[in-house]
Amino acid sequence: MVLSKLAESEALHGRARAFVAAYERGDAMPEPFDALARDLADFQARHHAGYARLRDARGEAIPAVPTEAFKATRVSVWGERETPIVFRTSGTTVGARGAHWFRTCATYDAGAVAFGRAALGVRERVPVLVVGPPPAEQPDSSLVHMIVRFVEAMATEASEEETYFVRDGVLDLAALDDRVARLLVSNARDAVVLGTSLAYFHFLEAIGDARFRMPDRTRVMQTGGFKTLAREVDAGALRRDLSRALCIDERAIVAEYGMTELSSQLWEMSFRGAAKDVLAAPPWARVVPVDPETLAPVADGAIGIARVEDLLNVDSAVAIVTADRVRSVPGGIELFGRHAGAPPRGCSLATEEMMRS
Repeated sequence: MVLSKLAESEALHGRARAFVAAYERGDAMPEPFDALARDLADFQARHHAGYARLRDARGEAIPAVPTEAFKATRVSVWGERETPIVFRTSGTTVGARGAHWFRTCATYDAGAVAFGRAALGVRERVPVLVVGPPPAEQPDSSLVHMIVRFVEAMATEASEEETYFVRDGVLDLAALDDRVARLLVSNARDAVVLGTSLAYFHFLEAIGDARFRMPDRTRVMQTGGFKTLAREVDAGALRRDLSRALCIDERAIVAEYGMTELSSQLWEMSFRGAAKDVLAAPPWARVVPVDPETLAPVADGAIGIARVEDLLNVDSAVAIVTADRVRSVPGGIELFGRHAGAPPRGCSLATEEMMRS
């Protein structure tokens, strides 16, 4: 029996979400990772000519699509009318914005909430405070979309004004201070704070030497870099300053790593006792450091650029390769920043192969 493209996509989404459901139950994964990855690559090659060209040119069953390709072409098995949801890269770097088109976000949402809940140690609903904008201000941001899903799945009932504390790019410090004060008066023991490194930097500058005493079991998501700042900021120093300002342990500040071109995220599991500065992948994603020239895996312990295989990228690219430098360590990967200069040669060649007519 030959399935329609929509039926095949739905079946693959169901298999991907089965990984998420098994993780939430604490069960073994429903099938081998590589089996679903190969089926996703076959589906994508049948319905995306650029990916088929890349696979033929590289002679690989699952070649990785460079993140640069998401700026140069539409990386999707679906046409524009069939993909009502689009996430775009931030636009803070030079050049075109990358775009990731979605027919449905149900699989993305399931994975993000399941692994985010585990990293933040959230089992029941807790107060959630977002040092960031409400969704209407950045509707095409994958990070804002993920945060909204976290609020819906994890937060106790609160108005938008009591949840999001950045409006038109300005932090409402008075409103944040009032919300924290009311949490303490109510003897709340738990809270989750969500925001970016850049937002926390501006928060710390705004409060100076003041302290925001948070509930005892406060957890903080820290994500993103400092692309719009003119000066260098040390991520470790930011974490220490945030720990001091919020009166919480540094291990309660957990880093999240994601990008527009992925449907899955990596997290530090330090709140659960794992090592700091190690990013863990969920069972439905895998990170392999590869050589920036050949895109072949590097030797154990060596630094390469990140090839990410993401089983939740059903309708786009099951494997992508980024310019982020990483090293495999026990429990996950260490991140060493971006590859300097132009896109790595291997990524540029792969993008050319996809675009070749």
